[in-house]
Amino acid sequence: MSRTPLAALACAVLLGTFAAVVPSAPAAAATLTMRGADVSSLRRSLDLGARYYNAGGAAADPLDVLKSAGVNYARLRIWNNPASGYNNLSKVLLDAKAVKAKGLALMVDFHYSDTWADPGKQYKPAAWAGHTIGTLQNDVYNYTYQVCTALKAQGTTPDSVQIGNEINVGMLWNEGKVVNNDFTNLSLLLKAGYNATKACNSGTKVIIHTANSDSDAHARWFYDGITAKGVTWDITGLSYYCMWHGDLANLYYVISDVKSRYGKPVVLAETAYPFTAANADGEANSVNGSVPCSGYPATWAGQATNFTHVQNTARNAGAAGVFYWEPTWYAVPGNGWDPANINGTGNQWDNMAIFDWTGHVNPNVVWTP
Repeated sequence: MSRTPLAALACAVLLGTFAAVVPSAPAAAATLTMRGADVSSLRRSLDLGARYYNAGGAAADPLDVLKSAGVNYARLRIWNNPASGYNNLSKVLLDAKAVKAKGLALMVDFHYSDTWADPGKQYKPAAWAGHTIGTLQNDVYNYTYQVCTALKAQGTTPDSVQIGNEINVGMLWNEGKVVNNDFTNLSLLLKAGYNATKACNSGTKVIIHTANSDSDAHARWFYDGITAKGVTWDITGLSYYCMWHGDLANLYYVISDVKSRYGKPVVLAETAYPFTAANADGEANSVNGSVPCSGYPATWAGQATNFTHVQNTARNAGAAGVFYWEPTWYAVPGNGWDPANINGTGNQWDNMAIFDWTGHVNPNVVWTP
């Protein structure tokens, strides 16, 4: 891809004029048709009595608050058999009904684990321990098909699914881990998930999601690797957090390149920014500091501005959507970070939600097409 059009953008970032430059694009900007929120922790918060308030200060259904802010898509993670009893199939079925009842589209995020899966850990579900790669292919196919068909049977067919979560170097380790640049085993698992999804419902879009927005080289390494093994997917998913993945000029490069290189829509499946440097509970925050990323103070205004700029950058680079990760997960005692000790741990994300610690929404955070 030609990087000439972004030279002015990079200079503007350095000169502090980024807000003025982002809305212009070298070509017609895309429309963000997938304006999403990951609400995977919401059911637990509501079950514990959490209250949510709209921009006017009135108590409201949090999905209605998000919808009024521009959300049209909800993302739900699914764990195979979590100790917490949340984010499993039975809870996802309930959540999917709530999402679809609000007229929202549904993305299901398969972790293929009993707990968190991310670039640093991809633990197999306990029920799949010791399985060979051949057996794991069947596990992925059967489980994906089971979940999708259960959702379909209740009238909440997923609009999209992620086959794995932030699988930078593979999933279902160690069998599905990419070692010595060998994508063979991972490709077998991804194909199993894709085929199961399409067997359930051909119209459901398959997303392959990494956190490789930090580097175009990393993104190419991964997606070139699975492409060479014949993996098929519908949407390229990336995570972007400025404190970990770099500045917005870099994000623009990566989105533009992967869209052009693979010929598929690109979605930021995760992003977020803190509204405070303070901590509401005994669990250390994941993101600290009064200005975690240059130009964006950890305030309500800074959070909203960061999200607006991320959306503008994604749109101008040609992305199809942006999802905020866990905007409703404010500090509610009992809704802890660790699914194996959900009552006894705090929430590392309480300063990253768009609702403050009393459940009042940041009125400046909006999702825009």
